[in-house]
Amino acid sequence: MTLTETQLTTMLELQDGMNSKVNPDWVAANNNWHRAIQVEGVEAIEHHGWKWWKKQDCDMAQLRMELVDIWHFILSAAIQEKHGNVALAKMEMLSELNLHQKSVQFDNQYYMLAQMKLLEKLDLLVGLAAARRTNLALFESLLLDCGTNWTDLFKQYIGKNVLNVFRQDHGYKTGTYIKIWGGREDNEHLVEVLETVDLNADDVRDALYQSLKARYIVVAG
Repeated sequence: MTLTETQLTTMLELQDGMNSKVNPDWVAANNNWHRAIQVEGVEAIEHHGWKWWKKQDCDMAQLRMELVDIWHFILSAAIQEKHGNVALAKMEMLSELNLHQKSVQFDNQYYMLAQMKLLEKLDLLVGLAAARRTNLALFESLLLDCGTNWTDLFKQYIGKNVLNVFRQDHGYKTGTYIKIWGGREDNEHLVEVLETVDLNADDVRDALYQSLKARYIVVAG
């Protein structure tokens, strides 16, 4: 499954909106998003397991969650590189994805993605991030190796982003937000709401937000 233009536009706009909530002038702040990718990549390596001197089990569920977090920072870096222009960021990312690259060039070497193991790809992700670079073909390959795809990533990203915005709008910083709704955490309600909306609709953000709000009002009054 490929990432559609509508999905990418939606995620870029959501990321811009969330970053603006944290800092309205976030683009000018010039945050080091690649450092954030680097740190999350190392956490992903930890979830995978890398210690050859002891038995370790790969926690694939946590690894997938790290990829969602990394995607937040990839989107932020793309927007910042285009000085806040979401449309240009989208065009650049789509052009890169449409190349369907089979290899990644780094440090005067070509790394053939089909010949690399998951842990080696995570190492490469971290190395690229340290050099303030990203590669969408590598990220897509990581998704596939983790048993997921762009559609699943879109669903997880949208849900997490809208919930984060909802929390901020309803007193998360001031401590007045109620996280338990009818005996269940808001994350559990989100999972149910995600099954009721059309994730490819143009108004998916508003639909998700309003569905969460309707449930929250019943609890919070």
